[in-house]
Formats: sequence, C-alpha cells, structure tokens
Amino acid sequence: MKTRIQELRKERRISQEELALAVGVTRQTITSLECEKYTASLVLAYKIAKYFGMTIEEVFLFDDTV
Repeated sequence: MKTRIQELRKERRISQEELALAVGVTRQTITSLECEKYTASLVLAYKIAKYFGMTIEEVFLFDDTV
C-alpha cells in the first residue's frame, strides 16, 4: 500500500523517530511503511492520520483494483 508518510514528514520536518514515538511504534516500523514493506494496522493508520491532522484516506493510498 502506498502512503504519503514520508512526504508529510518532510513537509513538516519531522524525523522518523519523532513520528514513531508519537504513534507508539519503532523507527523501523515507520521505515517499513514508507518503503511499502509493511501495511499498517487500522489502529496504526488512524494514529498516523490523526497525528498529521488528516483522514486515513489522505495518508494511505488504497488501490481497490487488487
């Protein structure tokens, strides 16, 4: 699943570590999400979207053709 996490972090000058601490995961989890090696749980997706003040759909780009 594609995400806008890296783009949003860079716009706001937030490190992976800062985001990870804010949403309760490791920096490696954030890296995996950004590299599309890991799909966030619904709870984590909600926390990340809330952190950025956005909806899940604005942060996570769903491909419904799969």
